Amino acid sequence: VPLAELSLMNKLIHTSLVESQQHVEILQRDPSSPLFSIKTFEELPLKKELLQGVYMMGFNRPSKIQEQALPLMLAYPPHNLIAQSQSGTGKTAAFVLAMLSRASASEKYPQCLCLAPTYELALQIGQVVRTIGKFCTDIKVNYAVRGNRVLKGTVLEEQIIIGTPGTTLDWCFKQRILDLTKISLFVLDEADIMIDTQGLSCQSIRIHRALPKSCQVLLFSATYKEPVRAFAERIIPDPIVIKLREEELTLSNIRQYFMVCQSSDEQYRALCNLYGSFTIGQVMIFCQTRRLADWLSGKMSRDGHQVAILTAELTVVQRASVIQRFREGKEKVLIATNVCARGIDVQQVTTVVNFGLPMDQDGEPDFETYLHRIGRAGRFGHRGIAFSVVQRETVGLVHKIEEYFQTTIKQLDPYDMDELEKLAA
Repeated sequence: VPLAELSLMNKLIHTSLVESQQHVEILQRDPSSPLFSIKTFEELPLKKELLQGVYMMGFNRPSKIQEQALPLMLAYPPHNLIAQSQSGTGKTAAFVLAMLSRASASEKYPQCLCLAPTYELALQIGQVVRTIGKFCTDIKVNYAVRGNRVLKGTVLEEQIIIGTPGTTLDWCFKQRILDLTKISLFVLDEADIMIDTQGLSCQSIRIHRALPKSCQVLLFSATYKEPVRAFAERIIPDPIVIKLREEELTLSNIRQYFMVCQSSDEQYRALCNLYGSFTIGQVMIFCQTRRLADWLSGKMSRDGHQVAILTAELTVVQRASVIQRFREGKEKVLIATNVCARGIDVQQVTTVVNFGLPMDQDGEPDFETYLHRIGRAGRFGHRGIAFSVVQRETVGLVHKIEEYFQTTIKQLDPYDMDELEKLAA
């Protein structure tokens, strides 16, 4: 799944902040320079209209990344900044607050420019601007995205422009309707995706070069790996970096079990025994193929289970809708192919079932996918449990996974209800 699609899905489904246990690290050019953090939004120099908008978003207090980043973003003189943390931690709300604070309603020209890698992500950022800025009625937004046709010679009066790099370049240099020399705040969202998508990084750098030297630059990324760091150095020299220590998927907080069956129908009966023994709030079941996911979904639905299915042929919006319904508890079971094995956080999931193990094209275990699949049950330090329901001919894959991860996967008898109930207790 393209990174931009995963990012959009996470933006669509995270209606509240993810509570992360990770530590915030700050890297700055001058370690002796004082840094300030805040515990409430009232401590920030925000207009009351913006505070109203923040509370409308449902944010009662700043997230970890916001505590450290917002004082720097809103400081005078302005600081250039890289903020790195996973989806759902409040990055978008943070830079939207910065744009709405820096934009002067009395000046009728673009002052803040935000670039995102895709049309859909740009519109999603705009939705956050509209919500937080609901009471800032004199600050307007325009979109430099495909389909938004603006005639040459148009005078832009909106203070905030949100766009994709290609269309923004056209507005600046071909149509000459966006004057970059007047931009005082430049936001580059999803920098890791910009780097991963051909052409976007060059376009972003070209736009950045035309900005005034005094322009504040804020760069946001879900990762801070070497390509992001190198890209950031080309965009902003010596920025302050605020990052959550990267969460490592680990098997230490996840109990793992496997059951051996003779056929798909027996695998299904074992799954039903599991589901009947455990008081499972919500469970994710992973299948190797869409055909298997469809078959399993049909059987479970006919047996009266509330089931949602997530596969690659759904659009991003459809996938986000499925995940949102699952997060809200409207379905108790989410059956997914590997489209959902990474990047999607549903905190209340504590149980994952592999309906067959993930394999590569050579029939060997796909270790990385296995790790990401069962990692859905142990998000943000929570304890989880993972079951693999396998057919006899693939038992060897279980032992290869044990050896690879230096872990133990205990075998269970799928028909030993006493053992299953003991485990559930």
